[in-house]
Amino acid sequence: MFNTLYKKCLNLAGHKSSKYYLAVVSFIESSFFPIPPDVMIIPMVISKKDDFFKIFLITTISSVLGGILGYFIGAFFFDIGMQVMTFYGYEEKLISIKNNLISSESFYAWISILFLAGFTPLPYKVFTIASGLIGFNILIFILISLISRGFRFFIVAYLSYKFGDLFSHFMKKNGSKWFTVVGILIIIVGIIIYLI
Repeated sequence: MFNTLYKKCLNLAGHKSSKYYLAVVSFIESSFFPIPPDVMIIPMVISKKDDFFKIFLITTISSVLGGILGYFIGAFFFDIGMQVMTFYGYEEKLISIKNNLISSESFYAWISILFLAGFTPLPYKVFTIASGLIGFNILIFILISLISRGFRFFIVAYLSYKFGDLFSHFMKKNGSKWFTVVGILIIIVGIIIYLI
């Protein structure tokens, strides 16, 4: 199923209405869809280099709007939210998070986790729904989502623009590791700055 969806998204990247489809994929990926929009961003930017900034903006705005939908699913449609959590195998973890998110340290830890989920290959949709389920501050949620998703998609769009097929091959081999390492480094730097 994932393979079929992946190929469909790749095909949509070459469609004449690819920007519209990119917006749809970016939106639904933030709340329930399993294929990340990066799959479409890379070939779209390689074929339409002048549009790289527009592609980045479409992806970021649509993804954050989809994240807000995920938040509202978690906040107001508990059963649907739990079905998505069960699909990704996170239902027990979510209950544990909900019980432990009381202290201010947990609050800051959740901000870090949310940033990592927005930036790295962690399933962002799980954390958008979880944020709604635990009643996390929606304005902070939107701000962190804009920063992390924007940062991630800008890097993907810009490197696709700059290095084309070379970056595409690199992402196929090392994409998830690379994003995870960079995301963790950003969090560490942020903690050091906060402590200083």
